[in-house]
Amino acid sequence: MKPQTAPLLLVLLIVDSLHFVFAGLLRPHMAPAAAAMYVLTIATIQVALYLFWRGEIAWPVFARHWRFFLIIGFLVAGSTAINYAAVAFIDPGTASLLGKAGILFSLALSFFWLREKLSVPEGIGTLITLAGVGLISFQPGNYWQIGSLLVLSSALMYALHAAITKRYGGDMPFGSFFFFRVASTAGFLWLFVLAGEGFQWPSAAAWPVLILAGTVDVVVSRVLYYWTLRRWQMNYHTIILSLSPVLTLLFSLLLFGKQPTWQGWMGGGIVLIGVLLVTAGQSRRRLIG
Repeated sequence: MKPQTAPLLLVLLIVDSLHFVFAGLLRPHMAPAAAAMYVLTIATIQVALYLFWRGEIAWPVFARHWRFFLIIGFLVAGSTAINYAAVAFIDPGTASLLGKAGILFSLALSFFWLREKLSVPEGIGTLITLAGVGLISFQPGNYWQIGSLLVLSSALMYALHAAITKRYGGDMPFGSFFFFRVASTAGFLWLFVLAGEGFQWPSAAAWPVLILAGTVDVVVSRVLYYWTLRRWQMNYHTIILSLSPVLTLLFSLLLFGKQPTWQGWMGGGIVLIGVLLVTAGQSRRRLIG
């Protein structure tokens, strides 16, 4: 990784840490699925206008890969809606810490799908991460348990989408891939809302947060996510994103006055230690291989 990528790393780290923060900011204004729907719709419009201006929307890409986009669109839409619902039960900082357990799902996919073997550090890191997840999840009160279950379900869906994207989406033109990805996600969120909560028009106070979330949490954040996913080694990518809960905790404390319980702090710290051990094991295996 080149030294000049440091500013890009910093931006990625900051914007990735804001996902649950935006979910918390929108919670008083709208139902979770509706808020997620508007955020993704705004992002889709922004991306479409930019790519249309540059003449870079390749419709044949969707015609050839429509099954791929429907699958990842459904997974990301479900993951996003669940995350927006989770902040009603768990504070953004703890949710972000718990969400990093998604590395375990990625590891499981590589083990069962790609038939890769676990190294000793990866196995130890997996067990440590599971211990941290358990410490966060099994706290007094059903609210904590429900929130933990929601975040873990979302992490599983997002890890599955990332694995499918890594395997099948790497050769597509980036602009078209990203447009059809956000558009398919927005489409499924519209279906979720119309089939469940029903249409809801945002209040005047909600629009600035929706526009900011669509721009920062989707366009900027996910462009950097997929761009780096294509170009960086997976261990670098995972290590950088595993640090984002630190900033999420800070934002959660400043904006909501909320911080994890002592079990949340301890469990989150254990999760991060386990994730770092897993990624260290992956890095060592790549060097040896």
